[in-house]
Amino acid sequence: MSNQFAKWYDFFMGPLEQRKFKRVREDLLKSATGKVLEIGSGTGVNFPLYRNVDLVIAIEPSQHMIDQSLSKRKLAVVPIEMVNASAERLPFEDDTFDTVVATLVFCTIPNVEEAINELKRVCKPNGKILIFEHVKMENTVLSSMQEGLTPLWKKICDGCCLNRETLKAFTSQGLKIERVEKFYKDLFIVAELRNRKE
Repeated sequence: MSNQFAKWYDFFMGPLEQRKFKRVREDLLKSATGKVLEIGSGTGVNFPLYRNVDLVIAIEPSQHMIDQSLSKRKLAVVPIEMVNASAERLPFEDDTFDTVVATLVFCTIPNVEEAINELKRVCKPNGKILIFEHVKMENTVLSSMQEGLTPLWKKICDGCCLNRETLKAFTSQGLKIERVEKFYKDLFIVAELRNRKE
């Protein structure tokens, strides 16, 4: 991830984050408990919003994003540890976390299936997975536009894919949906899932 993208991310996302997104994040993170893994913590937007958790370990593959997030970590009311790592290769033992959080990150992860398998591995049996993502829309005209825009969008926005069917990717890996909400004509989804391990 480029230094410039990391530097300008908060500026461009600010109007959305200060309105709807902050409320969405706050509501989602109320469900986080115990030891938490945050996947792709970016500029640390979630850090000040965690409340009733013991510890957050935030992984982020971009050192530029980690550098941008340090000021938000100072605003956190719970302990935040940062680890430079990718979602596809998590440096944690099996069944480590009570909750896994992913917000606006699965659009850029190169190998979604590997990342979900890793997430399942490190999440405890019956642990919670909380996601807030933009996804491919159900409307055929709008989803066709997403398909057409994605190649250019990926170049402009550092690998972000507009056309990912993220929720379907999670459920196809055996994760059980407990709650789903949709926003902005189903462009964004919030979901709580359970890690049902056999």
